[in-house]
Amino acid sequence: MGSILVTGVGGIVGQGIIKCFVDTPHRVVGVDASAAAAGLYAVPKGYLVPLSKDPAFVDRLLEICSTENVRYLFLGLDMELPIIARAAARFRKAGVVPIVSSPAVVDLADDKLETIRFLQSQGLPAPRTSDLSDGYFREFGFPLVLKPRKGGSRSQGLHIIPDEEELRYRLGMIDHTNYVAQEYIEGDEYTCGSITFDGRCMGVMVMRRTLRDGDTHKAFVVRDPVIEAHVRKVAEILQPFGPCNFQLRLRDGIPYIFEINPRCSGGSCIRALAGFNEPLMTLNFLEHGTPPSFEIRPLSIFRYWKEMAVETQTMEEAGRSGSVRNIARIL
Repeated sequence: MGSILVTGVGGIVGQGIIKCFVDTPHRVVGVDASAAAAGLYAVPKGYLVPLSKDPAFVDRLLEICSTENVRYLFLGLDMELPIIARAAARFRKAGVVPIVSSPAVVDLADDKLETIRFLQSQGLPAPRTSDLSDGYFREFGFPLVLKPRKGGSRSQGLHIIPDEEELRYRLGMIDHTNYVAQEYIEGDEYTCGSITFDGRCMGVMVMRRTLRDGDTHKAFVVRDPVIEAHVRKVAEILQPFGPCNFQLRLRDGIPYIFEINPRCSGGSCIRALAGFNEPLMTLNFLEHGTPPSFEIRPLSIFRYWKEMAVETQTMEEAGRSGSVRNIARIL
């Protein structure tokens, strides 16, 4: 059995994927651009790699895949998705399966206006959304959401606008060519994990959540047939490859999806605790042909800090050599 390579292990998504493989027989290799990335010290072997925008990024990943006998590649950073989606054939030729959707799916999900247009084109409910080129968005009323059209992640750059004064202030600070305005739907937010192969959504798990700095901070498992059926329907139209996350709110009992992330999410490890382990189910399906199997537990899950102690000399050596072996103490 080959190794698993996880990128972006300094962030919550990459670290969440690592956690999903704890207490399994699978060997995980982690990579990140920073020697201060905690995930490098939580796996048997870690490597430093160039930033994803560096032309050497893909070549370096392929080198590590060869050295570490990697069979599967999981991505922990949004900006890596379009790059690896377009380089997927190179990885497959090297015997590595990148867990990434097609460039068309990745590009659609990255563009928040195109995401809404896709949903509308399928006759699916979606919050009214507009670019800032005309005044149509003013018909949405307040509160109003301003967020990046492309390249956004973890709610970075997102603003909830309560009134006209705040709108004028924010419009003076943002890049109008890369922002959209979206009607704000009141109520609880739901994050929904799914797993899809061969055009069929094989599982959905729903959690009501609260956020802190754009990440799930508290999560409550929900069994809602309406949301589950809706997410399944959208996933089978979209046809992502493997894990895909949908974020939505309810209005009058109807799910309104406002964001799609065709990857494992920062909540993957939370769902794993409740019995829905997307990375592990993905691996079992691709490696053994085992259909995703899960039994969701009714849990409330809260996040808290966990410290990791690494000798400064070890981190400095990692920065010089470009690799590290796991000798950290997790407290």
